[in-house]
Amino acid sequence: MAERQGQLGGQPLFVLSEDSQRTSGKDAQTSNIAAGKAVAESVRTTLGPRGMDKMLVSDSGDVVITNDGATILDEMDIEHPAAQMIVEVADTQEEEIGDGTTTASVLAGRLLAQAEELLDQDVHPTTIVEGYHHAAEIANEAVDEVALDVDVDDDLLEQVAESSMTGKGTGGITAGRLAETVVGAVRRVEHDGVVDDDRIALSTQVGASSSATELIEGVVVDEEPLLAAMARSVDDPRIAVFDVELGVRTGDVDVEYELDSVDQLSAAMESEESELRELADRITAEDVDVVFTTDDVDDRVASLLEAEGVVAFEDVDDDDATAVARATGAGRVGSLEDFDGDDVGSADTVRTDTFGDDEVTFVEGGAATQAVNVFVRGGTEHVVDELERTLSDAVNVVTAAVETGEVVPGAGASEIAIADHVRREAAGVEGRRQLAVEAFADAVDIVPRTLAENAGTDPIDALVDLRAEHDESGRAGLVTVDGETAVGDPVPDGVVDPATVKREAVDSASEAATMIARIDDVIAAE
Repeated sequence: MAERQGQLGGQPLFVLSEDSQRTSGKDAQTSNIAAGKAVAESVRTTLGPRGMDKMLVSDSGDVVITNDGATILDEMDIEHPAAQMIVEVADTQEEEIGDGTTTASVLAGRLLAQAEELLDQDVHPTTIVEGYHHAAEIANEAVDEVALDVDVDDDLLEQVAESSMTGKGTGGITAGRLAETVVGAVRRVEHDGVVDDDRIALSTQVGASSSATELIEGVVVDEEPLLAAMARSVDDPRIAVFDVELGVRTGDVDVEYELDSVDQLSAAMESEESELRELADRITAEDVDVVFTTDDVDDRVASLLEAEGVVAFEDVDDDDATAVARATGAGRVGSLEDFDGDDVGSADTVRTDTFGDDEVTFVEGGAATQAVNVFVRGGTEHVVDELERTLSDAVNVVTAAVETGEVVPGAGASEIAIADHVRREAAGVEGRRQLAVEAFADAVDIVPRTLAENAGTDPIDALVDLRAEHDESGRAGLVTVDGETAVGDPVPDGVVDPATVKREAVDSASEAATMIARIDDVIAAE
């Protein structure tokens, strides 16, 4: 039935179409909050070192097994617009920091639950929004207070990386080795506290355990030499990168030539062979040892190059070509007429290794610029995919720690400190906004509560113990050591996070929750 918006000259005035649907007031708020909470709840069991994984199966049968909140929400087919806002929280956290997506989503869901209780008490949505914004500012002050006064050295960065990876399919000695690999990659592309993370790439290869993951100082290209007779390894190579077909030049218009004699055919073939030889000579004249091109290589050119000891790779991906050029100092050449020695790059080694049925080429030791590749290994496709996501998050948090120089205690200790600080400051807030500030503090407790639940301990008892320990020592988290979870100081056990992860989680979660809480009318077209 069409929505009646008023009267005009005694006749009903219809604004919306008959097929539109409208939900207003309390019903709209309840529906939106319920959707947001449902999405947050779907990832809550994955939080922490004892969190569980999710299996996501698409309609085509593709399977994703992951612990990563952003991946889970991205793979879920979510239609409700309010629920999509929680997905956007995870996306924002992933884009800005690269980790803490589950924390941000769970916090957003709990803020919505607290807002729902306040709405039931007739607290106006605007009051809730103002209180949440004020509480978020107080929470960020708390993050500043709990930041550790330490030098962000390699040992601390390895702790940051290992804390990020804990509970994501790594553990024990493997996590330590992977953390070293991640820190090595970040340090390789860091200059004066700024990390050029565009020069860090991750490549995956099935067929070995995760402990076989290694740091390649250079570029990994999923290609093999054009001819089997070409060398599998070249030391100190001179490298050229082309964006042109290495073959006979052809026009844009199809043309047919009519030949009257064998001599004319021979002359045409000789001309073509001469052009191909000239093309190969132009390359070898610059003492090039390895050629990468994003286009095709004529078989005859490949044979001529192989005869001169040149290794060629064709149809190279554009991103790989860019990476090779940046790592080796080579120029990407679009025309052989413009090719000269200044376009040639260099490396320590170019080698092609065999992994089962796959051929992978490594360009190592690029002299001109710095580039690294974390070559990720795993026993199955699912394992290696999850490990790639895990290492990507670890690279991001280590980058954040290097660039900001700030880390905070993990294991829920920062959230306990934030909640305590917000509660104390709430006493100075006037009016009903104080209720919203206190509700924000209660919402932050969802992180240590969830960590306790996922670790198999009673969340109420754990929260009481955490608060008592925090009051006594000033720092308390749920630390898991040798499979046992207990209340204690997480810093000596190396459980630390970048401060920016906490700040971004607080800001993005509060923004999403306040936006949803302000909605009192949902109008859906057909």
